[in-house]
Amino acid sequence: MLHIDHLAKSFGDTPVFRDLSLDLARGEFVALLGESGVGKSTLLNCIAGLEDADAGRVVIDGRDLATLDDDGRARLRRQTLGFVFQAFHVLPHLSVADNVGLPLRLLGRHDPARVDALLQAVGLGGLGARAPAQLSGGQLQRVAIARAVVHRPALILADEPTGNLDPTTAARVLDLLQVQVREHGCACLLVTHAEAAAARADRVLQVTAMGLRSAVAA
Repeated sequence: MLHIDHLAKSFGDTPVFRDLSLDLARGEFVALLGESGVGKSTLLNCIAGLEDADAGRVVIDGRDLATLDDDGRARLRRQTLGFVFQAFHVLPHLSVADNVGLPLRLLGRHDPARVDALLQAVGLGGLGARAPAQLSGGQLQRVAIARAVVHRPALILADEPTGNLDPTTAARVLDLLQVQVREHGCACLLVTHAEAAAARADRVLQVTAMGLRSAVAA
């Protein structure tokens, strides 16, 4: 599903990472650990085609990002990816339910029952009509998670999805991600600092400036 080959990224004269390679199969859950500033979020942005790498290749479901223009990358994200951003990126002018259902609408689909089921799964049942401004940070994070999986993407990129959640709610969210992997066969790449989240993964990798290496959550 995901092939990364010798990826490198710098900002000006400051290298973020280099020589980073990874293969992620369907039905596989991989966690990425690493100190702040080592480039974990930047890596996810490069995988999604939101930022350009300086060197190397990213291939998603057989499609090389380097061969796609902006419209092609946008279609790939819409059809294939689910991205949980650290900053949520919930649209303030849409209701909670409309935010969650947006990926379906962009694909020409309408499934309010699935939207409601996902809101229940993340502990937001009955809040679909609310505006984002009426929710807490932890609730907004759960909206972003439900939105990322509503269209059953083939690849989920999750950037600290449990960072603002209490342990019980975090466990529910991780359960939801594991369902997507185990039952629907997607691949999931999870950036986290949380031991409990990393423990759910099939593999745990440490991100360093020099690439990736196998790791055991501390």
